[in-house]
Order: sequence, then structure tokens, then C-alpha cells
Amino acid sequence: MRNTLRNFSFILLCGLAGLAQAADDAKTIVDGYMAAWNAHDVDKAATFLTEDAVYFDATVGTPQKGRTAARDNVIKVFITAVPDLTWKMTSEPIVSSDGIAFQWEFSGTNSGAWSAETPATNKPLKFEGVSFVRIKDGKIAYQGDYYDALGFNKQLGW
Repeated sequence: MRNTLRNFSFILLCGLAGLAQAADDAKTIVDGYMAAWNAHDVDKAATFLTEDAVYFDATVGTPQKGRTAARDNVIKVFITAVPDLTWKMTSEPIVSSDGIAFQWEFSGTNSGAWSAETPATNKPLKFEGVSFVRIKDGKIAYQGDYYDALGFNKQLGW
């Protein structure tokens, strides 16, 4: 009976250690991804995404499907429009073996154009949001962002 209990305890501890390692990996992946954004490195940030990653911005409503679409239509757009951006985690994340959820703050100055139709406002902005991220094979397979778009737009005078 003692051996069975010891074996079960050992298996349980190994399983928990594996989950803790996977959770640490999810946090490490997201930390690296955010660091690439904060270094304003579009291509480096995109390397953290799977080839078939899905980026969902709830305020836009249409998901970007694939690494290239997420890089060109989200990461590049934000880094171009807010070249001094800072994106930081503001809460203790909720981490599982295959994902992470966390609150964040995004800030900077809109000194670059969002698009040909939306020029820079040269106004500072700061807004908060939440991201839900799924990890697959050491990369981000899904990112869903939810934030105060009304406050964001008001700060830019839109």
C-alpha cells in the first residue's frame, strides 16, 4: 500500500511539475512576444506566431488568419502608428499548460499613420485591455484582444 501511495504521489508530482513547466513556457513565450513589440520589431514579434495563427481584435470583429496577416494588419500597423509604443502586462496572468490570459496597458504617441486614410494625430494615448492567448508547439496559435475602443478613439480625436 505504501509503495502504491508513493508511486501515485510521484506520478502526481511529475504531472504537476510538467504543468508548471508548460505554464512557465507560456509566460516566457508571451514575455518574449511583448518584448519584441516593445523593441518595435515587427518581424521578431511575428516569429512568436504559428504559421496559421489567428489574431482576433474584438473591436474590429474580423480575425486575421495566418502569421503574415497578423504581422501586416496588426503588429505592423500598431508599431507604425505608435512607434514609441509600450505594451506591458499589468496583472498577474492566469496561466495554463496551453494558454495565458492577462490584463495589459498600451501607451505611446500616435506619430505615424494608421493607414493612407487615417493620418497621425500626434496625440498621446493610453488604454487598457485583456488578451487571451493559446500556445501550440511553443508558439502563439491564437490571440484575442479585448479593450476600450471608445476611449482609444476619443484620445485620438476620432
